[in-house]
Amino acid sequence: MPAPIGFLPSGPRDSITDVAGVTVGHRTLAAGAVQTGVTVIRPHAGDAFRDKVPAAAVVINGFGKSVGLVQLAELGVLETPIALTNTFSVGTVATAQIRACVATNAQTGRSLPTVNPLVFECNDGWLNDIQRMAVTEADYRLALVAAAREFAQGAVGAGRGMSSFQVKGGIGSASRIAAVQGRDYTVGTLVLSNYGKPRQLVLAGQALGDRLAAKLSDAESAEADQAEKGSIIIVLATDAPLDARQLRRLAQRAGAGLARTGSVFGHGSGDIALAFSTAYTVPDRPERPMPAVAMLHDGLLDSLFQAAADSTEQAIVHALLRAESVTGRDGHRRPALAEVLALS
Repeated sequence: MPAPIGFLPSGPRDSITDVAGVTVGHRTLAAGAVQTGVTVIRPHAGDAFRDKVPAAAVVINGFGKSVGLVQLAELGVLETPIALTNTFSVGTVATAQIRACVATNAQTGRSLPTVNPLVFECNDGWLNDIQRMAVTEADYRLALVAAAREFAQGAVGAGRGMSSFQVKGGIGSASRIAAVQGRDYTVGTLVLSNYGKPRQLVLAGQALGDRLAAKLSDAESAEADQAEKGSIIIVLATDAPLDARQLRRLAQRAGAGLARTGSVFGHGSGDIALAFSTAYTVPDRPERPMPAVAMLHDGLLDSLFQAAADSTEQAIVHALLRAESVTGRDGHRRPALAEVLALS
């Protein structure tokens, strides 16, 4: 395992759930040609429709099919947990999020406003028979119920069928602690890693691309010469009191961590970062009082920006090193990076 990224300390789990209240759950489908799943990030244990959290997203490169970004950009809050899945399952998972909200809030879309589902995707079609649309609404519900502070990383949940740098990608997470005027704040990151060409790979500052490319088979090398068609979804959580505008600035710094791994945000890549804060919640109805929160001054955000970049890079490293080899559709196989390069 490479040395930890950067100079900031990590939280006790070195994961997004080091931010108090945040939990993560998976539902993994792994049977023959079906290699896919769902991952759910809950910002708190309550009802996200009633008690929204401030959030913002940045589209680094927009080759993607996510749901919910327009209203998120306008209102700056999350109304549901964040769901990750494969490209063709976005609609199913969004429907499951709506049904979950209606089950808890029976007047949703009637006397209450409609809910804004939030689903991000990457294309896992190399390993997964994406045309089967195997993910069901029940799979979302199971991932939601499974959400906990301890969770698996690698080829699990939405990451089951994902590829990075022509090897196995998937779910990775990390955290960093940033000091601001004598107080510690946590930035935690979770990535769905499905991007990168072999010669681009930089792992913890080591340029391993040529070494990786030389180890791949002729077929894999020919595939690697094609245009970038991958994606990455980056979700950052923090307990720092930030508003939606500041969270957008924090999300932008995830791009610095992504670039350190060798990514150039290729034409066919869907690269999206979202940041949310757990420091306060926003009530759903105007008759409920708004929180009185003192936000951090913009001039104090640099350590949080550092934490965002470092935890993003670290999360990608974890995704690459914790993913097992997977064989899926039509015998397609993605070996684990550690297997190809004999890393330990």
